[in-house]
Amino acid sequence: MSADEIRGTAHGSAPVPLSVLDLVTVGAGSTASDALRTGVELARFTESRGFHRYWVAEHHSMPGVASSSPAVILAHLAAHTERIRLGSGGVMLPNHAPLVIAEQFGTLEAMAPGRIDLGLGRAPGTDGATAAALRRTDTLGEGADDFPEQLAELTRFLDDDFPDGHPYRRIHAIPGPVQGTADGGVQSPHRPPIWLLGSSGFSARLAGLLGLPFAFAHHFSAQNTIPALDLYRESFCPSAVLDEPYALIGVSALATDEEPQARRQVRAAALNMVRLRTGRPGLFPDPDEAAKHEFSPYEEEFARSWAGNIVHGTADEVRAGLDDLHKRTGADELMLTSHAHRGELRLRSYELIADAYGLPTA
Repeated sequence: MSADEIRGTAHGSAPVPLSVLDLVTVGAGSTASDALRTGVELARFTESRGFHRYWVAEHHSMPGVASSSPAVILAHLAAHTERIRLGSGGVMLPNHAPLVIAEQFGTLEAMAPGRIDLGLGRAPGTDGATAAALRRTDTLGEGADDFPEQLAELTRFLDDDFPDGHPYRRIHAIPGPVQGTADGGVQSPHRPPIWLLGSSGFSARLAGLLGLPFAFAHHFSAQNTIPALDLYRESFCPSAVLDEPYALIGVSALATDEEPQARRQVRAAALNMVRLRTGRPGLFPDPDEAAKHEFSPYEEEFARSWAGNIVHGTADEVRAGLDDLHKRTGADELMLTSHAHRGELRLRSYELIADAYGLPTA
């Protein structure tokens, strides 16, 4: 994967490439099947309008987020799209054996050559008990502490280049660029580029030292965005992947035809996060339910803080907010995630944003 392929191209009047992070939101009164169908519609639509990439994130034990298996979802999306880059935003590496991830994403690369991204995180993507069930260990921090070693092992599997004498030298992640076969050939000319994801400084520094592209979760850690991006750029060492830093940020953005409609959806998103943070995850609430909910003082403070990080309103208001965020952070790419109760509102949001930036029509 070349640096130019990672960078992509901005379309219309967008200052940088625009991309999509799909949390496969399940709203109250709908099902996971509904959310997954919306994901296909959204991937096809954003591909037609020139969005650069479409990622899904690994979450577990959250009824309102139907993305526990990114590789399965990406395979489904690959069958329904042709050009848009598809990837994980991200796979939580400590939850899995590196060989399993290499095999899954090697398979995806074989399905959609040249358009698969492998974004990796070190958080569990869930609560401690669920993480223990995933990792078969009671020590939650164990996998995160081993992240650099796990990353190195995964990279070796993807490149099929364990050194002589290594216990894994004769193990190959298939499909993949298997070398040393009878005919001297390789299975694939590509391998998915690795991105590191983070919401603090750890992955920012590691991505910089390894010369990898970096994705920061501004949508839930806005206070750390600029410090993390500064650390990434300061730590950056040129590599075979990149000759200069490349950072995208995940941004919560919701455009609606009328501004009050956006406020109602954002209030529902805030209630959803209040429940998640207090150990009561559920389906994304209906805005009417959120409007009637009596927030405690703590919940109200949290809800206001959470809503303050969502760029929302009319298309023009959202564009102005995104442009301002780009100027403040210097991000090389904006990856937008929309929080709304119904799938059609999420689709409409991306349509309004695409129109506001003059992105190409189908």
